[in-house]
Amino acid sequence: MQLAEGFARPKPSRESAVALLRTALELGVDHIDTAEFYGTRAENANDLIREALHPYPADLVIATKVGAERDADGRLVAAQRPEQLRASVEANLARLGAERLGVVNLRRLDMQPGILAEGGQIVDLDSQMAELAALRDEGKIEGIGLSNVSAAQLRQALPLGIACVQNSHSLVDRTFEDVLDVCRAHGVAWVPFCPLGSAFPNHPKVVDLPAVREAAGRLGVTAAQVGLAWHLAYYEGTLLIAGTTDPAHLAENIAAAGIRLDAAVLGALEGVGK
Repeated sequence: MQLAEGFARPKPSRESAVALLRTALELGVDHIDTAEFYGTRAENANDLIREALHPYPADLVIATKVGAERDADGRLVAAQRPEQLRASVEANLARLGAERLGVVNLRRLDMQPGILAEGGQIVDLDSQMAELAALRDEGKIEGIGLSNVSAAQLRQALPLGIACVQNSHSLVDRTFEDVLDVCRAHGVAWVPFCPLGSAFPNHPKVVDLPAVREAAGRLGVTAAQVGLAWHLAYYEGTLLIAGTTDPAHLAENIAAAGIRLDAAVLGALEGVGK
């Protein structure tokens, strides 16, 4: 999203975005999070990924999202109906130049952040899951994920096989702890979005927490690295999608995987955000 839209920061040039994606793979990243609606109808995140990485390495998982789209005026609108989910999958395949998508996350629009479904866009989860399961059976999707869902919705969808869940989660946002508990119980991958808090001004940020800054000073790392390392220590099935437009931040984010937080640090962070 940051490469295609800036997301509260200046959007990088196309050349810089392509270079960053290539650097990510060189540094070992094998999971790219995208969506057809990241960016504009004329140029979006999938265009950047295709230019930078196609033909795709066999071990690269491209995870995309469906459930919203851009209208003719460029506004983000709901696209929750089963036929719209199918059209979105086809659009992702075409734009990425891929035969199959590693993961397709269904972005539910029952609650914020983001737009909310209204009127004819309020669709039952079972109908949506049936369409995605059909697309998986056709070989167009490898794994089905959920985004912005409740614990009850996750339990409802589990019988069809859920690869991952994308919900907001960080040391400043523990709203979906109950969803994470269901993931733990069933071995479902957890993909927290906004893992360091919101990038928008005046929203809480993990790097501003005194306990995080103190831990960073003790360990000789950045506050952002502490925030990311906490996720990895909190649940071993976590996949981080910390977006960035900066090559230096990319390298720092990846290095967070090698940071081990001791019991004292984890204890100091445990009560934060609850």
